[in-house]
Amino acid sequence: MHTTNRRVSRLVASGLAASALVATTLVAGTSAAIADPGLQDGPEPTTHTQEAYAPEADFTAKWTRADARQLKRLSDPTAASRANSMPAAVTMPTVPQDLPDMSNGEVWVWDTWPLTDEDGNQYSVNGQEIIFSLVADRSLGFDDRHVFAKIGYFYRPAGVPAEDRPENGGWTYGGLVFKEGVTGQIFEDQSFSHQTQWSGSARVYKDGEIKLFFTDVAFYRDETGKNIKPYDPRIALSVGKVHANSKGVKFSGFNKVIDLLQADGTYYQTGAQNEFFNFRDPFTFEDPAHPGETYMVFEGNSAMPRESAKCTEEDLGYQPGDPHAETVEEVNASGATYQIGNIGLAKAKNEDLTEWEFLPPILSANCVTDQTERPQFVFKDGKYYLFTISHRSTFAAGLDGPEGVYGFVGDGIRSDFQPLNDGSGLALGNPTNLNFWGGQPFAPDFNQHPGHFQAYSHYVMPGGLVQSFIDTIGTHDDFVRGGTLAPTVKMDIGVGGDPTRTAVDYSYGNGGLGGWADIPANRHLFTNGKKTVSVSDAAAQRVRAAAGSAFDDYLQGKPVSAAVRAQIEKLLAQYGG
Repeated sequence: MHTTNRRVSRLVASGLAASALVATTLVAGTSAAIADPGLQDGPEPTTHTQEAYAPEADFTAKWTRADARQLKRLSDPTAASRANSMPAAVTMPTVPQDLPDMSNGEVWVWDTWPLTDEDGNQYSVNGQEIIFSLVADRSLGFDDRHVFAKIGYFYRPAGVPAEDRPENGGWTYGGLVFKEGVTGQIFEDQSFSHQTQWSGSARVYKDGEIKLFFTDVAFYRDETGKNIKPYDPRIALSVGKVHANSKGVKFSGFNKVIDLLQADGTYYQTGAQNEFFNFRDPFTFEDPAHPGETYMVFEGNSAMPRESAKCTEEDLGYQPGDPHAETVEEVNASGATYQIGNIGLAKAKNEDLTEWEFLPPILSANCVTDQTERPQFVFKDGKYYLFTISHRSTFAAGLDGPEGVYGFVGDGIRSDFQPLNDGSGLALGNPTNLNFWGGQPFAPDFNQHPGHFQAYSHYVMPGGLVQSFIDTIGTHDDFVRGGTLAPTVKMDIGVGGDPTRTAVDYSYGNGGLGGWADIPANRHLFTNGKKTVSVSDAAAQRVRAAAGSAFDDYLQGKPVSAAVRAQIEKLLAQYGG
C-alpha cells in the first residue's frame, strides 16, 4: 500500500553566486571560451575545437589545468562560512536531512544504473521499472562498504508519477544478482581477502536477455588492511534473463562471468605501475555515426609509473603569454603528477559483446584529477556529451572544484572535447564553498556548506534527469549519513542553443528537487515468452488504459478472452517499435 507522499522541500542555500555568463566565439571552426568580466582573476581556458576524429584515431582530448582553474574563477571569494560559493546554474539544490530509505533498512545503496538499450533509453519490463545498485549489508559501517559491495536490484511499477509514489520512491529490494562465489571464479589467484563487485551498466534486449557489464574486483590484503599485492579490477560481463509481471521481478542466468578487459599498461595504468590505479565502470553504447558498432567507455588512469609520471605543456594547456600560467617544472614538482585520470574507450569485436579491443583514451586529465568515474555519453542535437563524476578530494595540487558531474562536448565519440560552462567542465556540483576546506564525509568541516557531500555517483538519464546517492548532509556539528538514493534533479543541456552550457532546472519538482530515487523508464518492453514488443512511454499508457487489468493477465500468461487477446496484440503491434 502506498504511504502518504511528503514532497521534498527545497532548503534555500544562502550565498548562491549568480551564474557567470560567457561569450563564445566561433573562428574557423574553433570554439574558445572568453572570460567574462565577472569571473575572478585567473588564466584563460584552453582552446578546444570540438572536432571529431575516427574512433580508432590516435588522438586524446585533454581536460587541462587551464580548464580546471576556471572552477576557482567561478567561485565567489566573498562567500561566508557555510554559504555556497558556486553559481546557482551549476549547483544542485540543497537536499534536506530527513531522507527516506529506499531499502527500508535492508542495505546501503550507492552507485545505481537502469536497464538501457544501445541508445541510452531506459526500460521497464512487463510494467516493472528495474534498477541495479551497489549494495552492502547495513551491519557494516557505511565507509566500510566498498570492499564488500555486491550488485543488487530493485523494482517498482512503471508509469506512476513521482508525486503519487511513496516518499522513498516505491522500490522493492529484490536481492543480489549473483549467487555467492560466481564472480570470484575468473581470478587465477584465489587467495583474495575480499572479492567484490563494482559499477557498470546493463543492456536489455527484446527477448528479455540482459547483458550486465560490471567491474569484478579481487583484493589481496593482510589482517591490518594493507595490500599484500595490488588489487585486481577487471571489466566483466554476465548474461541473464529477466522475468517480470505485476507480482515482481526475478532473474535467471547470471551464473557465469566473462573476463573482458584488464588494464594493459600501454593506454591504461596497471597495478604494477601504481597500486592505487583506477580501472572500472564500463558503459556500453552504439555510436550514431557508426551504426551497428558497439563501444564502451570506462574509467582509467594514464599509463605512467606513479613515481616517475610527468605532465607536459599540453596537459597544462595555457594560452601563449598568459600571465597566470604555471610552468611544467612547477606543476611536476607540486605532487600533481599523482592525479592522472583518463576516460578509456574499447570496441566490441563480435555481436555477442564477449570480445573487446582497447582503443586510445578519449580524454585525459593529467595533473587535473585522479578520478573520472562512471563515464557515459548522452547524444543530443547532433552533439556528443561526455559526462563523468569526480570528488573534490581527487583534484590535483593547485586545483579545486565541487563534488559532482563534469561534462564535455564534441562532434563525435573521439573529439577535441570542450569542457562545459565557461571552460570549467562543471555541469552539476554539490553546494560547495571553495573558500573553506571540505573535510571528509565522516567529518565535514565546520565552515563548509551542509550540501558539500550531499550527493555523488550521478547518472545522467534521458531528458536531462540526473540521479545520485546520498553520502553526507550537514556540517561538523549536525550531519547525517545517507546510503540511499537522492532526489532526482533536472539539468538542461544546450541552454539557449549553446551546446557548451548546462543549467539546473529549478522549476522541476519542488524548487529543483524531484522525487526521491526517481528513475523513470522512457520505453517499455512487453513480452509473454512468445510475443515481444517495445513501446514508448505514451504508447504504454494508452495500451494499459484500453486493456485495463486484462493486460496484466495477458502478460502473466493467464487466460483472457480471444477478443481481449486480439485487442491487446493489435494495440501492441500498432504502437510497438
